[in-house]
Amino acid sequence: MPSILIIEDDAAFCQMLQNFLIKQGYSVQSSSNAPDAKKTYQSTYFDLVLTDLRLPDYDGIQLLADIKRTNTETAVVMMTGYAEVGTAVAAMKKGAFDYISKPLTPDEMLLVVSSARKGNTAITTKGTSPHSKTRDRAVLPEQQAIQGISDASKRLNEHIQLVAPTNMSVLITGESGTGKEVTARAIHSKSSRSDFDFVAVDCGAIPKELAASEFFGHLKGSFTGAVEDKVGHFEAANKGTLFLDEVGNLSYENQIQLLRALQERKIKKVGSTKEIVVDLRIITATNEDLMKAVEKGRFREDLFHRLNEFSIALPSLEERIEDLPLFADYFLDQANQSLEKNVIEFSEEVREAFQRYHWPGNVRELQNVIKRAVLLTVGDVIQLSALPGEVLNADNSGANSDSFSKADYEKAQIIKALKKTNFNKSKAAKLLQVTRKTLYNKINQYNLDF
Repeated sequence: MPSILIIEDDAAFCQMLQNFLIKQGYSVQSSSNAPDAKKTYQSTYFDLVLTDLRLPDYDGIQLLADIKRTNTETAVVMMTGYAEVGTAVAAMKKGAFDYISKPLTPDEMLLVVSSARKGNTAITTKGTSPHSKTRDRAVLPEQQAIQGISDASKRLNEHIQLVAPTNMSVLITGESGTGKEVTARAIHSKSSRSDFDFVAVDCGAIPKELAASEFFGHLKGSFTGAVEDKVGHFEAANKGTLFLDEVGNLSYENQIQLLRALQERKIKKVGSTKEIVVDLRIITATNEDLMKAVEKGRFREDLFHRLNEFSIALPSLEERIEDLPLFADYFLDQANQSLEKNVIEFSEEVREAFQRYHWPGNVRELQNVIKRAVLLTVGDVIQLSALPGEVLNADNSGANSDSFSKADYEKAQIIKALKKTNFNKSKAAKLLQVTRKTLYNKINQYNLDF
């Protein structure tokens, strides 16, 4: 029976969470403060620790480090009512499996707990760097490319097959959730570098002050907090592929550093005078128009051309709607594997609901909806009751109507998210599954005066 420790000073919330997880078949203990928690996890092994970030008597990040030092196999999920991006980055760098903000729904908690239990056994596999100190992304089957049958998918596959054997830098564009990292991995797997590492980096999650250290590494003692030598992403991806997601979020200074490294193919660790020669392929991705960013002076034109030797524009799920049944069946298999269930199929009503919905979150949203539905399904067939409200309430007058464009829908979703979070842009960006910078760009694009 999987064991969980909850560290939470809010007694009512802690009791509610403990009772809920016990009903789901978990063995659960709880502590209301750090000293009691330390005694508990030092004497008992736990598969998962759920801990509040802001404890009254101890720093949550330090507690995370203490837990990982006691047992590296224990997955740790940080909980907080204060959704701060900087703190989330710090938690991930210290080894947190995930970072979630309160209030939590039962569905969210079950998904996080289930993912943490599975992910904690296979964090580093072929395709990630065992030397990286940041959180690695495992190459799971769900990150493999799916061969679609639509014309848009066929064109995409032709482009992948065409550029993969070369060493050209590739810029992948497309809406959020269209599968940019999946496409990058497909290019890597079909290239001559496939036997070496594929290193994925989320540029939107790197504070500009730490970018040089993250990209190029550092020596122990080179700055406050550098307690040991660090291998940067460039060195970790040597002879392989470096994938830079949301590259448009890099500061102008970081763009200069990146351009210099790409031109010279040499790097220097922070605090070192020694140059390291690197041989790697660069694949980048963005969901914003970098040409407009260049025109506005926010992105260097020389770097843009260096990254854009070959571009691939990913189609939205609406543009490849013929592929939806294939994607749905594929994600059903993956959800069964991940959640250890055996749901056989979708009801006809569910498939019809999938076809009516406009999928603003694209393939990622479809994957999440199906995983949630599998989790909630008791029998062999997914029924309408397992779908979220937005999918259930969709009708044919949505995004396919002449009077309601995709831009109109996106604008409405941004306004809805801002109102739901009391106009907290950080929380709204998290709700919309975009970076804070992307949200600001969209607010400016639609002239929303908030």
